[in-house]
Amino acid sequence: MGRTLKKRKLYGFNNLTKSLSFNIYDINYALSPSQRRDYIEYINDEYNAERLTDILHEVARIIGANVLNVAHQDYEPQGASVTMMIAEEPTIQKVPDREGPGPLPDAVVVHLDKSHITVHTYPESHPEQGISTFRADIDISTCGRISPLRALNYLIHSFDSDIVTMDYRVRGFTRDKRGRKYFMDHKINSIQNFLSKDTKQRYQMIDVNVPQENIFHTKMMITRPVLDNYLFAVDERELSHPERRAIESKLKREMLEIFYGRNLQGVPPV
Repeated sequence: MGRTLKKRKLYGFNNLTKSLSFNIYDINYALSPSQRRDYIEYINDEYNAERLTDILHEVARIIGANVLNVAHQDYEPQGASVTMMIAEEPTIQKVPDREGPGPLPDAVVVHLDKSHITVHTYPESHPEQGISTFRADIDISTCGRISPLRALNYLIHSFDSDIVTMDYRVRGFTRDKRGRKYFMDHKINSIQNFLSKDTKQRYQMIDVNVPQENIFHTKMMITRPVLDNYLFAVDERELSHPERRAIESKLKREMLEIFYGRNLQGVPPV
């Protein structure tokens, strides 16, 4: 159950800077050169600069931000970037001061100043193993009363996310009317507090948090991958049982290596 915070009267604007950074990984299997080329083309089309701009506009809508400027670029041979400058606008509806899951695609709730949202994509593939990986790096930095964590669930649902690495940090301080400093203005002990129930059911998670420094880190990996969701231009029914087992092993190793941040050569997949 959420916890209600005592309202504080601040001196001037809330100067706390809240930064949410996360990497989203989508893993796929495309063995032949033509399949790998088709996969990269698919990713470049599915997550081109125009589509990413639409996603960031929706993030701005969710957090109630006023978009000041947008710069976007598609790269050759692959990848795209979008940078969006945003600023404060009046709060459209009351925001609850409690822990709990942020909204999915609906609800305009927040109030920001001098802030930004960025996304960069990195599709890549291995020429021999058949593994292709798409990574999206997303950063939301806000100044003001409310954390960018409220956009977290929408962003996770906007990408095919097999692995997600998230970092949240609050910097600076703000003052109340008596001059007392506040280095945090909301309750949090884990980013998991802000994830929806269906997200928690789909992923296994680990935390590395330093609450005294206002630093929170969560990693997630999908718990029940279905092979057919990872095959590009191939149907699972076309594969023999040994082929399916070999592909599942490669996919599992790729996920574990990304999740734990180290190579696992010689270590059998779990």
